[in-house]
Amino acid sequence: MKFSYNWLKANLSKIPKPEKMAKILTLHSFEVKETKRMGDDWLIDIDILPNRMPDCSSHIGVAREIAVLTGAKLKGDKHKLTEAENLKAKDFVKVQVKNPKDCPRYTVRVVMNVKVGPSPKWIQDRLIVCGLRPINNIVDITNYVMLETGQPLHAFDGEKLTNKKIIVRRAKKPTVRTQREKIITLDEGKYNLDNDILVVADTKLPVAIAGIKGGKEPEIDGKTKIVVIESANFNQWVIRHASQKLNLKTDASLRFEAGIDPNLTEFAINIAASLIEKVTGGKIAKGLIDVYPKKFFPRRIRLNLDYVKSLLGVEIPKKEIINILRKLEFKIYKAQSNKLEVVVPTRRLDVSIPEDLIEEIGRVYGYQKIPAIFPRTTLIPPVRNFDRIWEELVRNSLKEAGFSEAYNYSFIGEKQKETFSYSDRELIEIENPISNEQKYLRPSLIPDLLRNVRDNFRYFEEIRFFELGKVYTKEKSKNQKIIEKRMLAGLITKKEASRQSDEFYQLKGAIDSLLNKLGINDIWYDSYKPTPSESKISLWQKGKAAEIKINQTEIGFLGSISPKILGDLKIKAPIFLFNLDFELLLKFTLEEQEFKPISRYPAAVRDLAVLVPLQIRVEEVLNKIEIAAGPLLRDVDLFDIYEGEELPEGKKNLAFHLIYQAEDRTLPSKEIDNIHSRIIKSLEEEPEWQVRK
Repeated sequence: MKFSYNWLKANLSKIPKPEKMAKILTLHSFEVKETKRMGDDWLIDIDILPNRMPDCSSHIGVAREIAVLTGAKLKGDKHKLTEAENLKAKDFVKVQVKNPKDCPRYTVRVVMNVKVGPSPKWIQDRLIVCGLRPINNIVDITNYVMLETGQPLHAFDGEKLTNKKIIVRRAKKPTVRTQREKIITLDEGKYNLDNDILVVADTKLPVAIAGIKGGKEPEIDGKTKIVVIESANFNQWVIRHASQKLNLKTDASLRFEAGIDPNLTEFAINIAASLIEKVTGGKIAKGLIDVYPKKFFPRRIRLNLDYVKSLLGVEIPKKEIINILRKLEFKIYKAQSNKLEVVVPTRRLDVSIPEDLIEEIGRVYGYQKIPAIFPRTTLIPPVRNFDRIWEELVRNSLKEAGFSEAYNYSFIGEKQKETFSYSDRELIEIENPISNEQKYLRPSLIPDLLRNVRDNFRYFEEIRFFELGKVYTKEKSKNQKIIEKRMLAGLITKKEASRQSDEFYQLKGAIDSLLNKLGINDIWYDSYKPTPSESKISLWQKGKAAEIKINQTEIGFLGSISPKILGDLKIKAPIFLFNLDFELLLKFTLEEQEFKPISRYPAAVRDLAVLVPLQIRVEEVLNKIEIAAGPLLRDVDLFDIYEGEELPEGKKNLAFHLIYQAEDRTLPSKEIDNIHSRIIKSLEEEPEWQVRK
């Protein structure tokens, strides 16, 4: 906002040089963007904050602020009002305000026998410094008074007002017989009005857009003899809405939008009438027409001085606090030992609570005087979020196993719905989807992970992905409540041909390692049995899927993806995938795990191969080995499955590494041989099993 240095100087007993004044204002009140020499004057560009617009969007307001900060005295009103006894304002104009909420106060003065012409040079110079173009003495004075006081004014040609009446109302609603009201503004702008727009009208049509712009119809021109001056207070929200709707911003609308003290209208209109009388030789009609149904009174705020100290962090003497408040023209109504009752001037619309008063005290006292002291507080460790802890552990475990984490949108589209044969009952449809590819909330992580494989096969030969995220399903009850839960899914695939068992057991190993890190030991794998609905179109390849269980609880699945689904997705390589219910998994986690030291004694490794029918599961063989071996068998590792033509029909060969180790001694060869023989004997008890020696 632009200000004239000479104008500010005229309102004060003394004033610092422009540069020094800029530093003082920047330190205590507002940032001064620029000081610039303009002829005999200086342009001061000040960034007035929105909360201070009501009292500082004027030269008097900024001068008042400088007076508080420098100790200078603010000069009083130098404009004297002289009314003509034989002329009465009410004889020339009448005012009606339809809704006091839209216009809390509307004041009018009338000046007769004016001579319209150029304004004096001193007025023009000040307007030019502030960025306004001089027009004529009447219009220039209304602009001058706005910049002087912060109160926008408008002048009408009194003889052009139909029936000598001003009506403040909303623009009329169009009907079947009547069109929307229109107005041509002073700058030849044409605007269509509606009931959201507040207007100033005569008995026929709108003559101004209230608080924003005057109309062309009653404008001041060279023939004007009677000037009707308007000084009003309009509802800031009504003006803001109208300004945005019409896309019309003016100096007046900016001030009204920020809020203006209703008690300012009379002060400003008296200055304007006095200047018009002086400059044009007119006569001021007696009486102020003032529609002010609900008076606006000063606020009272109770201020606790102990609270001032606690909030600012420094003890300011009571006497100095009172002195600061009085400089700001706040009245002290009551002063007790450590409490003050402060009366706030009506122009300070930004001060309504004790904290506002403390801010005023702090900035005038000087924030630079307040020492920087580190706060003392007790640091309480946050409550552990175990969900986050387990999530990070899972992520780290899979990343260590060579997996990359995928982040996908929580939506699927029509194509995925068809590929995975989801029914409308299963899916939750988005009301306003962004696209057809994001039409439903995802019921599983698997569709997006498979799409990730298809997209990334262009760049990589081997892919290991996992995702931990939420899926959304419908409850099977009548209410069909939406269920939201976290799932964990991961996959392994390779472009080049390899034995599919390799990827399967790599994935199984990753799951075993993950669950062990979560403190879960009782893990086993059961045959996958599809439900009736899954038997029609199964996600898993027949005979190559397993249920993952902890104790007797199913927590997920592991297997090879159906060739039909891979064909629909145009993926040629086999994909092995696991899908776990993460929230169910967390119920089995144990934070504390028993530490077992590594044995100091050497381990012995023996290999064993067994020929079994094709339908026999590896888990059955492992169970036999572990039961027969006892505690000295530390670990069993399946390292090969062979189903070649050299073997008898319907048979497969399973090869294992058996690791023997004791915690308290070195195992002699004879003892290991005895255990190994016991295992062979146990396996050969099965009639169709043959240990290959």
